[in-house]
Amino acid sequence: MFKQPSVFALSVALAATGLAGLAQADTWPSKPIKVVLPYTPGGSVDTSTRMVMEPVAKALGQPIVIENKPGANTTVGTAQLVRSAADGYTFGIVPASYAANYTLFKNLPYKHSDLAPVSHLVDIPMYLFTRAQTPAKNVKELVAWAKTKPVSYASTGPGSTGHFLGAAFTLKEGIDGTHVPYNGSAPILADLTSGQIDFLFDPAMVPMPHVKAGTLKVLAVSLPKRCPCTPDVPTLEEAGVPGFVQSSWIGLMAPAGTPKAIVDRLSTEIGKALKNPELIKKLADMGMSAQGSTPAQFQALIERDTQNYAAIAKQANISLDR
Repeated sequence: MFKQPSVFALSVALAATGLAGLAQADTWPSKPIKVVLPYTPGGSVDTSTRMVMEPVAKALGQPIVIENKPGANTTVGTAQLVRSAADGYTFGIVPASYAANYTLFKNLPYKHSDLAPVSHLVDIPMYLFTRAQTPAKNVKELVAWAKTKPVSYASTGPGSTGHFLGAAFTLKEGIDGTHVPYNGSAPILADLTSGQIDFLFDPAMVPMPHVKAGTLKVLAVSLPKRCPCTPDVPTLEEAGVPGFVQSSWIGLMAPAGTPKAIVDRLSTEIGKALKNPELIKKLADMGMSAQGSTPAQFQALIERDTQNYAAIAKQANISLDR
C-alpha cells in the first residue's frame, strides 16, 4: 500500500534540499562560468556585458567566458541557454527583444518558464534622432513636418526596440511612416544623414557622436525623466508626447532549475559591481544606466515589457513569422 509521507518527513526533506543548495553555493564556482551572449562581438551589448562581468569574475574567483551566439533576433543564443545544464556554470544575456520575441514568433523553441531571472544589468535609453537638415528643432515640429509627406524611420532590425518605438510613435502621432530595417546602427547613419530616411530611435552610442559633429540632431529620449548622461535632451513627455516611455535593457538569465542559492549569490555580486562609481561612469559614457536588481524585480520587468510589446505589435501588425 502507498503510504503518504508525514508532514515532518516532508519538512526534513525540504530542509535537506535547502541545505544542499546552500552547500553547493558555498563551493560554487569551482570552474569557469560561461555567459551566452546573443550578439556579435564588439557591439554595445557585448562591450557592456564584459564591463560588468569583469568585476563579478574577480569577486567570484573564477573566469567568466563570453560566448557570442548571434542570430534570429537573439533567439539562437537564448535557445542554446535553455538547452544548457542548470548547474550554475552557464548563464545568458537577454535584451529587451527577449520580451518582444514572445509576440513576434508564434513558435519559439522555448518559453518563459525555461529560464530563471538573475539580474537586470543596464538600461539603454532610446533617443529620437533626425538629420541636421530636417526642418524641425523639436519633436512637435518634427511631427508637424512628418504629417506633410510620407516619411520613413529606421531600426537596427525587424522586431528591435527601435522598430517598436518607431511604430508606436508614428501610430500615436498619426504619421504615415514606413519602417526601414538595417543590420545594426552603423549602416543607418549614411542614409539618415543623406535624407534617405527621416528619423530613428536608437541608443546613444553610435549616433550621438554625429550629433556632436553637427550632422544629426537629437530631439528627445524615451525615459520617464532626463538621463544624467544627456541632461539637455528632453523626455518625449516633456517634448509633447505623453505616456511614451520605453527603454531597451540587458539582463542575465539562468536555465530553469539552477539552484536558487547560486542565482541569488550571482545576483548579489552583480548588484555590488553595478554600484561601483567607475563602472557607472563607463556605462554612462556609452549612454547606458547601471541597474542591478533582485531576480524578482527583473522578472517583473520582463513581464511588464512582454505586455507592452504585445500591445504595440497588435496595433502595428508587427510579426516575424511571415
